[in-house]
Amino acid sequence: MFLIYAGDVEVKVFLRNFGCSSNLADGEVLAGCLASAGFTLVNSENDAEVVIYNSCAVKGPTENRIIDALKRVPKERKLVVTGCLPLISFERLLQEVHFDGVAGPAIGKGIVEVVTRVAKGEKVVALENALTTQPPLDLPRIQTNPVVSVIPVNYGCLGSCAYCCVIHARGRLRSYPIKDIAERVKTDLALGSKEFWITSQDTACYGRDIGTNLAELLNTLSHLEGDFRIRVGMMTPNIVAPILPQVIEAFGSKKVYKFVHLPVQSGDDAVLKKMRRFYTAKEFKDIVAQFKKAFPQITLSTDVICGFPSENTDAFEKTLKLLEEVKPDVVNVSKFFARPKTAALKMKEEFVERSEIKRRSVTVTQLAKKIALEKNQQWLGWKGEILVNEKGKVPASWIGRNFAYKPITVVSEKELLGKTVQVKIVKALSTHLSAIII
Repeated sequence: MFLIYAGDVEVKVFLRNFGCSSNLADGEVLAGCLASAGFTLVNSENDAEVVIYNSCAVKGPTENRIIDALKRVPKERKLVVTGCLPLISFERLLQEVHFDGVAGPAIGKGIVEVVTRVAKGEKVVALENALTTQPPLDLPRIQTNPVVSVIPVNYGCLGSCAYCCVIHARGRLRSYPIKDIAERVKTDLALGSKEFWITSQDTACYGRDIGTNLAELLNTLSHLEGDFRIRVGMMTPNIVAPILPQVIEAFGSKKVYKFVHLPVQSGDDAVLKKMRRFYTAKEFKDIVAQFKKAFPQITLSTDVICGFPSENTDAFEKTLKLLEEVKPDVVNVSKFFARPKTAALKMKEEFVERSEIKRRSVTVTQLAKKIALEKNQQWLGWKGEILVNEKGKVPASWIGRNFAYKPITVVSEKELLGKTVQVKIVKALSTHLSAIII
């Protein structure tokens, strides 16, 4: 590796990623481009001249946590903030954080110029075109996990959700051509990847801007040669509805995990309308029913926001009832926080008390854990194949996924990362399953 110099000083860079899988994919590209340009990537802020925080700001607590972390970066380090935070809360960054450079998400190879200029002592604000950029999929990358390839199939979305500020950081829909995504999969397969995350702000809207759709993408990828699995990212219910039969058919491939992430957000139609979620609770349940009819053991993940403006006790009870009825395997619970530049910020007269939001969040979380345990107990005694896709936190432990993307832990002194093994599930918890290798 050749080194790039700022003045006569070798430039060492520390990069830390926050947030969603799309941001993770962006961060892998940042690292790859910097390494290819000759920068030295280090594992500690203390060893770096330039520190990059690839940030997230989707929720209030997340933003607060990242701002606090940015404040703790030693002043003698050059600090570059990338990702969603600079576009969502730039004024707050200016007021509270001493930074040397900012850039939006998906800056791609532009990070090389930003860091080069910052290392030379310039202050850089590279936010122009941030909502329209779409870096090539063949840029260098350093994968966080050598087994898992995270592929952003589109940037932006078609939504106008009242609570969401990400549209102001990611922009409107920009999809990659199917051939480019397929080439990326083939390249990463050759490098050893076994699992591909098809990710974006909303995978259901993929291709709407270029005359194709998610089902056509999945069909193409499923027919590529090789032993691999595909995990499909979040799909907005009303966006996937028009192509639901084709998507379900595409999910029939053995290469596609039987895992679906459909955020419901609320079980009350009036709240959904106020959220600008263009579906009803019944329509959500109908979509889930169609997936479950095709794949009875499918893993369902959903999202719930507690305390959205105007959510009264009756509306909240409808959400609990919906969860009891649908029984999702995973519920991502969020407490409502008004975010900058969103329509919900203007609904102050209908805000729910913070203490009540906290109570509702606890109630939903407890119910979600109860349902998750019940669902996982149904897998006891199951025998089958899992792909080991990460190391466990405990020594000699590994985490794999079966056809339904259920997290299953096993213990082995052997190196199992990237291997497929036959297991029998012997224990069920609310968060995962435990198995023995057979």
